[in-house]
Amino acid sequence: MWKQMLPGIRFTLVFTVLTGLVYPGLVTGLCQLLFSNAANGSLVLKNGRVAGSELIGQNFTRPEYFQPRPSAAGNDGYDPTASGGSNFGPTSQKLSDRVKASAAKFRQDNPAFTGPLPADLVTASGSGLDPHLSPAATDAQVARVAAARRVSAGKIKALEARFIEGRDFGIFGEARVNVLKLNLALDGIYPLAK
Repeated sequence: MWKQMLPGIRFTLVFTVLTGLVYPGLVTGLCQLLFSNAANGSLVLKNGRVAGSELIGQNFTRPEYFQPRPSAAGNDGYDPTASGGSNFGPTSQKLSDRVKASAAKFRQDNPAFTGPLPADLVTASGSGLDPHLSPAATDAQVARVAAARRVSAGKIKALEARFIEGRDFGIFGEARVNVLKLNLALDGIYPLAK
């Protein structure tokens, strides 16, 4: 009986070591060597401390900050342990009510903006944690941020333009702005008066 079982046991042990230890260790080592920032979560530091990840959206609610797109992740949104969309379909009354409420709040918080609202200001992303906004969505917030920081809208617009990321490889996706990076730059360049 052992004569038939020993090859299977050896096979299991060898492949457990290869696929459970050697391969993951090799991939982890290569990622740390070649893509250290991405392998460690693409963390953004402020004064030597982690301020967030450039891959996960955060909720900024104060008027002096650019506010992100709505989140359906978790009960209060922006919960990285509950990533996911609301799963409401286009005919959902709950989705319609949420979009209308988001649009009304945006109009109330940004009375200087009178144009059509960019969709990413009133709809959540598929993950609920998208860290980016379209340039149109950040443009819509420039007047509010400038007034709250007591800086000209032109200066805020110029700073915003520095953070516009183009399409990946020039063809994939759309232009976008990382909200966390932009808000940290705001704090560094145009700090709030105390």
